[in-house]
Amino acid sequence: MRTTKAARLLAAGAALTALALLSACSGGAQHKENEALASKAPARPQVNKEQVNGLPGMPPVLDPTDVYAADRPNQLSPAVRDFPSRVYVPNTNSDTVTVIDPKTYRIIETIPVGRQPQHVVPSWDLKTLWVNNDLGNSLTPIDPRTGKAGKPVAVHDPYNLYFTPDGKYAIVMASMDRQLVFRDAHTMKVVKAVPVSCYGVNHADYSLDGRYFIVSCEFSGELLKVDTARMEVVAHQKLPLRGAMPQDVKVSPDGRLFYIADMVANGMWIVNGDAFDKPEFLPTGKGAHGLYISRDSREMYISNRGEGTISVFDFTKNRLTKKWHLPGGGSPDMGGVSADGKVLWLSGRYNSEVYAIDTGTGTELARIRVGSGPHGLAVYPQPGRYSLGHTGIFR
Repeated sequence: MRTTKAARLLAAGAALTALALLSACSGGAQHKENEALASKAPARPQVNKEQVNGLPGMPPVLDPTDVYAADRPNQLSPAVRDFPSRVYVPNTNSDTVTVIDPKTYRIIETIPVGRQPQHVVPSWDLKTLWVNNDLGNSLTPIDPRTGKAGKPVAVHDPYNLYFTPDGKYAIVMASMDRQLVFRDAHTMKVVKAVPVSCYGVNHADYSLDGRYFIVSCEFSGELLKVDTARMEVVAHQKLPLRGAMPQDVKVSPDGRLFYIADMVANGMWIVNGDAFDKPEFLPTGKGAHGLYISRDSREMYISNRGEGTISVFDFTKNRLTKKWHLPGGGSPDMGGVSADGKVLWLSGRYNSEVYAIDTGTGTELARIRVGSGPHGLAVYPQPGRYSLGHTGIFR
């Protein structure tokens, strides 16, 4: 979410109204923490274990029951195996990227970039990190081998950035322009601009076969379903909550369900991607924002930005099992999991800091001061054969 809109959209009155409505439509989102942990998500659809008929040109699916099969601990592609391990933090108010050595928790460099950098995004071929300078209308490339920034590329309204599974196109989430802009993945030249009816397109994830993706629209509380090959919106729906503000999107390991964090509803919407029917809701915590998958595909970490906690959802048990509290509070936002899977890195959006959290115990390992407004940080390199974008969605 853009910092300039946060205070107005999350004003106390609006939030209270939204929560009251949510309670009526979902049986009450204001559960106590122990009740929330006992909550179960909807029953999971049956998985088809036959060979997946993927999008033409997409690398074959390794495991039809697990889209994250290529993301196992330290399973680095040869393309990134020699890259130094770093954490790249875009500071939206400082117009910089802070570079952290995750071994020492020390800042090793601060890179000036364009105006309001929102996310640091690994390219499909894993060779470049793209800094999304939203208000600067540009993408700054960083070479992850050397850590050096290159010449910015002119791209209008690049709030977020994704890639098609076949590696052909980059997809710019042009939030204020109300467009999904398909561009050549290497030159960034426009191939097709797709107008959308919703407001605030920002996050997405793909189906198991890569043939469609689900997009969240934060300012109008809507979801889109987009046909990848046709580059067309094929369905859309309004979330059943007035004032809903959907954020990060992640697909379940079996590729059947999509989880969408909502920072006003204070939890996750869960929708069957194929049917794209009415979503169900699971409360997690105030200001639910980022979603990250563990290296064994068993768990998902949910950052609750409004209360300084991280909820843990167990896919095998189909429910929330833990909630970690940051000592002294904070505003855990966007980030990623270390290559070995042992550390969850999250930006502290409103506290000018970054958190390193032990994924085994939930213990805070480090709290590092960075620039103002840190947002979509990227942990790099990470396991996987190719990147679908955002701060690191790998297959």
